[in-house]
Amino acid sequence: MNARREDPHHAGGSDVGRIRSGNEDAYLISPPLYAVADGLGGHSAGEVASRIAVETLQNAAPRHADAKALGRAVRQANTAVITAAENGRGRAGMGTTMTAAVVEGTRIVIAHVGDSRAYLLHLGELQQITDDHSMVADMVRRGTLSLEESRHHPNRSVITRALGSDPNLVVDTFEVDAAPGDRLLLCTDGLTGMVDDPLISRVLAGSHTPRLAVESLVGYANDAGGQDNITVVVVDIERGPGDPGLPAAAADARSAERGAARRWIARILWVLLAAALIGGAAWAAYSYARGQAYLIEESGVIVVYEGVPGDFAGIELHWRSEATTVTTDALDPITAARLKAGVRTDSLQDAQALLQQYRARAEESFAATPTPTPSTP
Repeated sequence: MNARREDPHHAGGSDVGRIRSGNEDAYLISPPLYAVADGLGGHSAGEVASRIAVETLQNAAPRHADAKALGRAVRQANTAVITAAENGRGRAGMGTTMTAAVVEGTRIVIAHVGDSRAYLLHLGELQQITDDHSMVADMVRRGTLSLEESRHHPNRSVITRALGSDPNLVVDTFEVDAAPGDRLLLCTDGLTGMVDDPLISRVLAGSHTPRLAVESLVGYANDAGGQDNITVVVVDIERGPGDPGLPAAAADARSAERGAARRWIARILWVLLAAALIGGAAWAAYSYARGQAYLIEESGVIVVYEGVPGDFAGIELHWRSEATTVTTDALDPITAARLKAGVRTDSLQDAQALLQQYRARAEESFAATPTPTPSTP
């Protein structure tokens, strides 16, 4: 499961670290399926649990972005770990975390148990898209512990949910809408316990390829002490055949260089605009903006804009196209959070297609909400 895969769009790696004698982590790269697992229970038990979990996941997971089916596959992995311990493979009490993703174009579905994590880098901003199932994370959510204090708390490794511990395991599942050029990171706490989010963000944004990002992140974790096994999977989000506005043949032909170039557009846009204005080529900047679009939340509803967010030297390069009636509170929390910052698309047509997806989800959410029955006096 830990074989090195050379591909321009994804990469993974696992390192024993500087302290441990064995590696209890495992990872899986089997596009469109990706996963990391951090074994628990000590050498020759934790590594057995994580290996069983990823093997079962690979056999049971869906080949399309289906959150419910991915959750079922993780629950099958949980059953496999429990059964193995009962049959003498590994030992009683062994377990593992698991954070799994199916990436289909710009759709990502996640299934998650434990304190391994999934992050999404969008327009240079890093967002943790999973919640840790751990004692200190619960304390942070309750407000009894600060985020900085949690990094050094003596019980920071105590997790509250893991595969192998409960036949009725609850698995967090959800869907995330990404954009072409985003980067997905799956990792065990051997990375996040050693490297803070700002540095992770800089490495992901500054690495030309997923392979370089993986190697740099593992290196930083070891440089900081390498107190645990370190496992990292990085996936570049590319537009898929099923995404709006791009034929299948064009999707198949998209190269790694175009993906890297798209990521850099957001970072250097204003520099290019400045050069264009100074050089008397303002029309080129205007034409570029006219070819872009984005969706953003305003006063609780989704608004569609033609152009690019923000302004340059007081000049706005966006124009309101449509104020919709789609409310963000009817969407999942991750999508709602991303809409606050704005979700970029390559054209107004793509923005309209994405809006239709959001509208359908909002309608499904509304239909699933029970209508209160009036009481009889």
